[in-house]
Amino acid sequence: MKRILMAGVALVLGGGVALAQDTPQAFSPQQREEIVSILREALKSDPTILRDAIGAMQEAQRAAQEDARREALAANRDALFNDARDPIRGNPRGDVTIVEFFDARCGYCKALHPNMQALLQQDGNIRVIMKDLPVLGPNSVTASRALLAAQKQGKYEPLHDALLRLRTEPTEQVLQAEAQRAGIDWARLRRDMADPAIEARLQANIALAQRLQIEGTPALVIGDTLVPGAVELPQLKQLVAEARRRG
Repeated sequence: MKRILMAGVALVLGGGVALAQDTPQAFSPQQREEIVSILREALKSDPTILRDAIGAMQEAQRAAQEDARREALAANRDALFNDARDPIRGNPRGDVTIVEFFDARCGYCKALHPNMQALLQQDGNIRVIMKDLPVLGPNSVTASRALLAAQKQGKYEPLHDALLRLRTEPTEQVLQAEAQRAGIDWARLRRDMADPAIEARLQANIALAQRLQIEGTPALVIGDTLVPGAVELPQLKQLVAEARRRG
């Protein structure tokens, strides 16, 4: 009986979504009316049915999202881990690879940055692939263009560190000061920022993030796990250890 009542709640809340494989996924108008009537009476005597049904639906949705995300990671593995154009931090031959999607203006990315630096300092066998994902407006796009242009001069990492420490907007004037402080040829950088190939790379990163259902920055891919948001150092170490155990 409770399974039927749970199906009724799912019918009301989810438009007929089944809670289990053996639960009917479609009902006739008469069946719908009967289920809703039974549900109304049951809820009067046992309101926990609604709570349990909502919890079951949320868990089913979460599990479906996780399955879809794992499938997306597998389908996009080459774009994630094997794009030779991507900047690399840490050990290029590390036995664990982390892919970091970030926006240079993102406050949470700035909070994650010292934790990632500490991780690389403490574990010399990690490779970090950087995926510039400028999602916070025109200044983010400008900063990402500058970073990828700096890569052509072998200066991606120092400029990245400078921008993630920055607490002001990365305007062109600020970028110029930070670039020159990092030993970057500003005139060349400015020309390279307009390279259509850089725009193509940024668009490819955005498309990849969309396929992976990444909704914001930062986002980390560690092995077959997608981790949204800023992560503290102990959790980073745990995720790396789990990826290492899985091989």
